[in-house]
Amino acid sequence: MVSIARKTLFQDLMQFLVAQAGIVFSVSLVSVQIGLFYGFTRSSSTIVDHSQADIWVVSSKLQQLDLTLPIPYQRLTEAQKIPGVERAEAFIFQSVVWQQSTHPISPVTVIGFEADSQLFPLSPIQGQLDALRQPYKAFLNESDIKSLNIDGIGGVAKIGPQEVEVVGLTQGLRSMVSDPFLFTTVENGFAFTKAVAKGTSGSANPAALTPKDDITAVLVRAQQGQDLAQLKQRLMDALPNTQVYTRAELSKLTQTYWLNNTGVTFILGLGAVVAIAVGTVIVSQVLYTSVIRHIGEFATLKAMGASNSFLYRVILEQAFWMAILGYIPGIALCMALGAWTLKTQTIQILVTPASASAVFGLTLTMCSSSAIFAIRKVTALDPALVFKP
Repeated sequence: MVSIARKTLFQDLMQFLVAQAGIVFSVSLVSVQIGLFYGFTRSSSTIVDHSQADIWVVSSKLQQLDLTLPIPYQRLTEAQKIPGVERAEAFIFQSVVWQQSTHPISPVTVIGFEADSQLFPLSPIQGQLDALRQPYKAFLNESDIKSLNIDGIGGVAKIGPQEVEVVGLTQGLRSMVSDPFLFTTVENGFAFTKAVAKGTSGSANPAALTPKDDITAVLVRAQQGQDLAQLKQRLMDALPNTQVYTRAELSKLTQTYWLNNTGVTFILGLGAVVAIAVGTVIVSQVLYTSVIRHIGEFATLKAMGASNSFLYRVILEQAFWMAILGYIPGIALCMALGAWTLKTQTIQILVTPASASAVFGLTLTMCSSSAIFAIRKVTALDPALVFKP
């Protein structure tokens, strides 16, 4: 059975390669669509997931991190006094306009964290984190240098009327749903947003925040052994006009918001359906053509007493080999494309073991379904056909 299936499938090598190209295209397209979906979903909550905070204290009006109202800085002081809180840090997440003299304005998101932060660690690939303690200094993602028209470390631009100097670069911390990130200290971050609001540059040294100054969130680390549900409740009771989430809860909330309020699910799903349809049509045509070209051989097998189930196995094995030989280069192509887009465009095409298994299952289903059309032709054969001239 194995030799018959392979012989009829590989006899016309050129036709087989054309068919495999169609399957590889289909597998790659489905994998890319699913990978983009997973990448988009994870990317939307990348800032939350990157933090080391057990709990986020945010505005009660928060929809997701990009869509919220500020809370006063005094919430930080209040949170630090709550039993069960080991450490609390202020956090700023605010969109501003980046101005570069020789380049059009661009939106960026200021991310302000404590200079000695333990709850939002940043790993530079160039520069030193201590440089952020200086007035109006910031880090950028390496991948955003070109889009923001900055030469790298030492580059200068403006946020409103306030100059900002790039003193370091980081890598990988980027979101597909947010503007380029500008990493700095809470004091610098607040000074940037204040300069935009007032239309004037700040003093030589940004002032420390006052209790009524605005921040986006308070990051909280719980004491070891502390029940997070109980700590959440204490924080909500003590901090008015706030909502309290664990890191996992805020991550899921953010991902759900982007999936439910954008068309990305429909668009990527439609692309996957089209890819499966294209692959199914191609495989169906190739298998059917292969059967027609070898109709005499199949008729001979039936005349010799071969059962329909035997012929089913021959054609289904052909479909299996087409699935295997199309899946391997297809998924490899997707992973290579994902590595390239992540490095050059910061677009994540995420291939997980679960998604790779799902695509393999879809490929097998696609090829097996296509075999049904060929099977119908074989089972309807009259064994007497072999004796006709």
